[in-house]
Amino acid sequence: MKVAVAIPCYKVKDHVLQVLSEIPTSVTKIYAVDDCCPDGSGDFIEANCRDPRVQVLRNPVNLGVGGAVVTGYRQALADDMDIVVKVDGDGQMDPRLIPYFVRPIRQGRADYTKGNRFYRHESLRGMPRVRLVGNAMLSFLTKLSCGYWNVMDPTNGYTAIHCQVLRELPLDKLETRYFFETDMLFRLNTTRAVVKDVPMDAIYADETSGLNVRKVLPEFAAKHLSRLYRRYLYNYWLRDFNIGSLYSMMGLLFVIGGTLFGLDHWLTSDLHGVPATSGTVMLAGLPILIGTQLLIAFLHHDISSTPQEPLHPQLTPHLTHPE
Repeated sequence: MKVAVAIPCYKVKDHVLQVLSEIPTSVTKIYAVDDCCPDGSGDFIEANCRDPRVQVLRNPVNLGVGGAVVTGYRQALADDMDIVVKVDGDGQMDPRLIPYFVRPIRQGRADYTKGNRFYRHESLRGMPRVRLVGNAMLSFLTKLSCGYWNVMDPTNGYTAIHCQVLRELPLDKLETRYFFETDMLFRLNTTRAVVKDVPMDAIYADETSGLNVRKVLPEFAAKHLSRLYRRYLYNYWLRDFNIGSLYSMMGLLFVIGGTLFGLDHWLTSDLHGVPATSGTVMLAGLPILIGTQLLIAFLHHDISSTPQEPLHPQLTPHLTHPE
């Protein structure tokens, strides 16, 4: 299989040459994507890197990390690559791990692999506590919105994907900035692609993050909610109607019905000063308990429905398109 590496380049001059020098010889092509970098990363690489595998691609405007990766993806598809690995150019991702990301895909056990810095306890020692807590919360939200209950560390951008699966994705619709990795998981779930984690250690260089947590938190919450709704509607009503559909529908009806019934009788009792009877309380509480159990059953069904059979062996080469 021909393996390509896509490297988004934006203010990474201090580290990118070291990253390029450590990419294994098993890699066929290296795409260094200058995302309209004010430091001229593309020119810097062309002037200082002699590796014939390296090809500098340039975005005329800054598209963000997702937009830069998609530029690399498109070139890999045009060059008829088999697997594309995404590695950052800031030195936080060890290029020597590339074979470990490629192996599950090459062996037909996965369509998409991603790094997991939470796999080993020792890997967390150098991670700031704020990042640790934030990533744990984002991981749970991503499990809900994207449906991959078996993965952790969703913001980890060290990934690899089979090009046959890549052709199934709507590249023009992918998020172009910080939500890119999560949106990839959402799109992969709609195709039923298999995603596996690859253990890796966290590396922190002297880079500064451009992510403002307070600013993006409401945006991330809204996007997660949107994808949860879309995934639920597509998987449980449009593409299929199964026991999970019934669990969720009946669970919501019972919870909402019991809650409204209880609120109505609570307000009536409060206005007239007459305590509600035990029977009335039971009529309000029992539907809520039943509905909660049904929603838990739906959650269990959703977890058990995580894709297990790799998609790319089933796809006919070059007959699918990202658009």
